[in-house]
Amino acid sequence: MLNTNRGLAKYFFLSLITFGIYGLVVLCNVSIDINTIASRRDGKHTMNYLLLYFIFSWLTLGIAPLVWFHRISNRIGGQLAARNLPYSFNASDFWLWYILGSLIIVGPFIYFYKFFKAMNIIADDYNKNL
Repeated sequence: MLNTNRGLAKYFFLSLITFGIYGLVVLCNVSIDINTIASRRDGKHTMNYLLLYFIFSWLTLGIAPLVWFHRISNRIGGQLAARNLPYSFNASDFWLWYILGSLIIVGPFIYFYKFFKAMNIIADDYNKNL
C-alpha cells in the first residue's frame, strides 16, 4: 500500500524541525512511488531525489532539480489523465506556482499543496486497483 497522507502542513513543519531531512525523505519516497505507479504504463523512470540532490544538484549549479520537478510534474499529470482522475496538475503548475509564484512568496506552498494532493490521488487510485 502506497502512502496517501502527504500534506503541505506536515511537510513544512517537519522539514523545519528536522532541518530539511524530512523534506528530502518525502521527495525520495515520491520518486519511488511514482516509479511504482507509472513505470508499467509509461515506461519511464524518475531518478531518486536523494541521488539527484546530493550528486547532480551541485554539479549542474541547481538546474537538475528544476528539470526533475518539471518532469515529475508532467509524469504525475500524465498519470492523472491516463487514469481519468478529476484533478489537473502538470509542469505548468511547477513553472507558474513554484518559480513565478515565489515572487509573491506563497507560490511554492501552493505548488507543493497541489503536488502532494495529486500524488495522494494517484496513490489512492493505485491502492484501490491493486
